[in-house]
Amino acid sequence: MTREREVALPGIHAASRSELLFYAVCRVIVVGLSHLLFIGGVIGKENVPKSGAFIVAPIHRSYIDWCVSARVSRRRLRYLVKGEVWKIKLAGRLLEMLGAFPVQRGAADRDALKRALEVLNAGEPLVVFPEGTRGFGSEVPQIREGAAYLALKAGVPVIPVGMAGVERAMPRGSIWIRPARVVVSVGKPIMTAVNREVEDGSRRIARALTASLTEEIRTGMERAQAVAEAHLEAAERIKT
Repeated sequence: MTREREVALPGIHAASRSELLFYAVCRVIVVGLSHLLFIGGVIGKENVPKSGAFIVAPIHRSYIDWCVSARVSRRRLRYLVKGEVWKIKLAGRLLEMLGAFPVQRGAADRDALKRALEVLNAGEPLVVFPEGTRGFGSEVPQIREGAAYLALKAGVPVIPVGMAGVERAMPRGSIWIRPARVVVSVGKPIMTAVNREVEDGSRRIARALTASLTEEIRTGMERAQAVAEAHLEAAERIKT
């Protein structure tokens, strides 16, 4: 058993009223501060479903992406967070109250996939960074198949999200945050109806179908990023 697997993984449970209130208060503070530090709006917010489960698939370029992506919805968003954080019990408990749960990176984490499906089947939105780690630039050369697998398995839409300006706000390798203009772009939902073609009519997901949806998500993320960067460029041109 690896050291990462020694981290105790919490179970998924329905949010209590106090947890929802705690998340709402924290979101107001975090999103409010992010707007002060990273001025800029959200393009395409109408593409976010008002109810039911869905997967938010943001581009990942900075450590601030989690707080910026929270702008897309006032609902409690559940996050997949690297399992190492749970080694600090207080941090892990805080993240759990905010709706996050751990994923062990570097290999297929069946526990995390199971918990993610429980979240989606319970009708809650889930944030998954399909790239798996921070990337560079505007393009999304490749992503992992986890988001597509979960979307097909649960029969929920995927919402691609682009975020322009986050790299300047906190560049890779930096430990400091600097004020910057940040624009978020929400792409149109990528639908994944339960009755999509699967092997033998079963719920088992065909690998070819997962690969096809993964490419749709990658393209959607890249397109959303292009929209975010175009709006950011236009805003900065007006400013100057």
